[in-house]
Amino acid sequence: KYTVGEYDIVIHSAKQSGGLQTRLTENGYTIPAGASRVLGAYIKQGMRFFVAKVNLKEQSKLGYSYLRPIQVAYESPKFMLPIRLGMANADGAQDLFVYALTRNGRVETTNYRTVRLPEGMDVPEFVKDQFEDFYRSMFAEQVRKERGEAVFLEYAWNMGWCDPCAADPLSPTELRDLGVWWVADPGRPVRPGAPGFVPPGMSQQVFITRLHLRYDRAHFPEDLVFQQTGDQQNYQARFVIHHAWAGDNSCPRWDAYKGELRTRHGQEAENLASLTGWSVNSIRRKMNLAADGSAPEERAHWWERIWRN
Repeated sequence: KYTVGEYDIVIHSAKQSGGLQTRLTENGYTIPAGASRVLGAYIKQGMRFFVAKVNLKEQSKLGYSYLRPIQVAYESPKFMLPIRLGMANADGAQDLFVYALTRNGRVETTNYRTVRLPEGMDVPEFVKDQFEDFYRSMFAEQVRKERGEAVFLEYAWNMGWCDPCAADPLSPTELRDLGVWWVADPGRPVRPGAPGFVPPGMSQQVFITRLHLRYDRAHFPEDLVFQQTGDQQNYQARFVIHHAWAGDNSCPRWDAYKGELRTRHGQEAENLASLTGWSVNSIRRKMNLAADGSAPEERAHWWERIWRN
């Protein structure tokens, strides 16, 4: 039992779930219904329970208006993340993001399917201004298509380089702060040959994986079990927006381009409907397209087209 910053920390071990529940209840914790069965399963595996309570007096002394994240280090032969206890009092499905930083490659789940989100598909221009709504709907639709039973890969990248970049690679300082102990500490030079030494011109050996899942008791009855793979193929869930030519029509291929554009707009609408589950007709209205994919300037009256020429 100890205090760290604004947290009172207690680490519990137990031989039976009833004793652990009694101890927690006596110390002011509310235990959700159904937790006993989950606690019992963890106790049988010899697991310990890390309990953190906010110490408001200490928080006031420190002057923080928000809670700082807690970093825990432990060694275990099991590469897993317990999620069942958190579902005992959950009101509906929860979203979880897992960032895994490894030496050799991408991380995936072994007891649930790891599925890549769609990538590289052309979507309409208006998605740029509604990207949050688009991404939420896209993810919800992919969860539905996988019947709520998959873990999704959103990002996998070697931190030594980026092209194209969703963001700059994490610096050695950021990696150390995240617990990547095998990279050199910028504040403490490492002699050649020692652990953490990186030869000049060589990148840090770190691969980052971002997993995203939406889970509940019905579809995720087991804790997440992971494995590190040797796959270092870079991947990110990204989508492509093309901007139509807005200049004059003096180009010799103008008529051919209009036909190609009509086809492309139609495909973009179909892609977006498939990704999000949105109505393709509502998408076409947002794109201001007719059923044949033509834009307003292509649907002028016949006399307007004569006068324009």
